Amino acid sequence: MVEKLLSDYTINQWIEEKPILKSISQLENVFWLNPVKPDFESAMNRIHLSAKDVREAEQRLERFAPFIKVAFPETEESNGLIESSLDDISRIKKELELIYDTKIPGKLLLKRDDTLPIAGTIKARGAIYEVLKHAEHLALTEGLLDSIHEDYTLFASEAFKAFFNQYKLVVGTTGNLGISVGVMGAKLGFKATVHMSHDAKNWKKELLASRGVEVIEHPTNFTMAVERGRNQSNEDPRSYFVDDEHSLDLLLGYSVAARRLSKQLDTQNIIVDEEHPLFVYLPCGIGGSPGGITFGLKQLYGDHVHCFFAEPTHMPSMLLGLITQAYDGVSVIDFEINDKTIMDGLAVPRTSGFVARLLENFFSGGFTIQEEEANYWLAHMMDIEDIALEPAALAGLPGPTYLMTTRQGQEYIKQNQLETFMENATHIVWATGGSMVPESDRQVVYKAGKAIEPEVFIRKK
Repeated sequence: MVEKLLSDYTINQWIEEKPILKSISQLENVFWLNPVKPDFESAMNRIHLSAKDVREAEQRLERFAPFIKVAFPETEESNGLIESSLDDISRIKKELELIYDTKIPGKLLLKRDDTLPIAGTIKARGAIYEVLKHAEHLALTEGLLDSIHEDYTLFASEAFKAFFNQYKLVVGTTGNLGISVGVMGAKLGFKATVHMSHDAKNWKKELLASRGVEVIEHPTNFTMAVERGRNQSNEDPRSYFVDDEHSLDLLLGYSVAARRLSKQLDTQNIIVDEEHPLFVYLPCGIGGSPGGITFGLKQLYGDHVHCFFAEPTHMPSMLLGLITQAYDGVSVIDFEINDKTIMDGLAVPRTSGFVARLLENFFSGGFTIQEEEANYWLAHMMDIEDIALEPAALAGLPGPTYLMTTRQGQEYIKQNQLETFMENATHIVWATGGSMVPESDRQVVYKAGKAIEPEVFIRKK
């Protein structure tokens, strides 16, 4: 291991100080409990955000619903609401119990953000929200709108499109964020440019190009693609950069999902309280979407919701940032981790410092998933539940088994006095994307998953 300094420690000293870092650097599955997370009330006293911020974001999306309904006919049935279903996956639950040799108490549900209208991924939440907020700001500032009480179908008019065509939107991405920014930006009339890293799938580049979005490819990773996009945007005063690493608006856009999920839980007569804990498992790249959803859920359920983030063993950037508390000051490359993953939506070597610092107050912990593990469950999700996801969307699926089969998981249940309530638990795995994947690409990963035997990735108890 190279003797590089990180917060006054060499990497080898960090591994001595925190033995879990050795397992992470060796690409082993790990389950980590956050040692600095306080109770909910104390957490809220440490930060500058509140439930009011989430509500304001929700209200903005409600204002834009009439425009979205007109601009995207696929949202007509939902009246312009960009939302997904919450589905029972009890059949895959039985398979998880069989493969990991455990019992998962309570319900197992899948939040189907793979089917979100317009972009088909979780990024349709935060990214579309930020684009809409920017468009609203320009329209109000330049006098196209007199107030937020006007009819927002005006945003679909040719006059508004001509106005927005004077402005640019720029983003750096591994793919999914760019689709949401590009598709919504182009629909409004913006000149949209997406800087993509080498991890991005070709079909995502082709989709953007077909929607009139400029795609600039870089033979480098996510962090560098973002930096180059930011630099380009900074050169033009009429350009707006959607900054995946530092954006509060992205995070708040994602947070709105919590209030909508709460209504779905109510509809299904699912209670969340001290005796009915809620566990949520969220795939994590840069951190904005799992961070925003976690923050939103905490506003509703406080200490009764337990949120865990999931990362590829090859891209554990949030884990490294939180364990070392170097946040965005550490990269997977510093620990000589091979930063190549099929879970392209999570292909981020360095976490968001903004999100990591905020969410260390709310995340219960995190875990990693092997490449073969994601592929295996992708194929079996298709076979058993007839649900087609992209690899990144499977990252959270093994989460409940970590709780039940690891020392840390049992410790967490005991620490939070949940032993007698686990049979009442609800587990939600958040699916992040998959519905827009071309059939040819889907078949490649499906066949790869069918060829994998569980022994390749099964964890030792």
